[in-house]
Amino acid sequence: MATSTHIASETIAPYAMNTGARAVKLFRNGANQAVRIPKEFELSGVDALIHREGDRLIIEPVKPKYERGSASALLALLNTMEPIDEEFPDVGEEGLLPLDDIDFGDSTL
Repeated sequence: MATSTHIASETIAPYAMNTGARAVKLFRNGANQAVRIPKEFELSGVDALIHREGDRLIIEPVKPKYERGSASALLALLNTMEPIDEEFPDVGEEGLLPLDDIDFGDSTL
């Protein structure tokens, strides 16, 4: 079985040369045109936004929206932060009440 090889300079637009661009196949999925996205170009998440700039189609991942104050929103924020390498200061125990003496306002305990 013979396989065909596409030469990049013949299949990729000049503006995309030397950018890591790859030739891909277009196909039909029902009434829609689709493209197979190579593994190295996979987008994160489950939603994307597509728009046209001239003859180019731009596909961008859509960042998920989290409910304000939710655990998933906090986790997403923490994942954007760099680790903290500083030691916590020694606050000592001077002037602190023992945990048994703290009133949390719940008298059912």
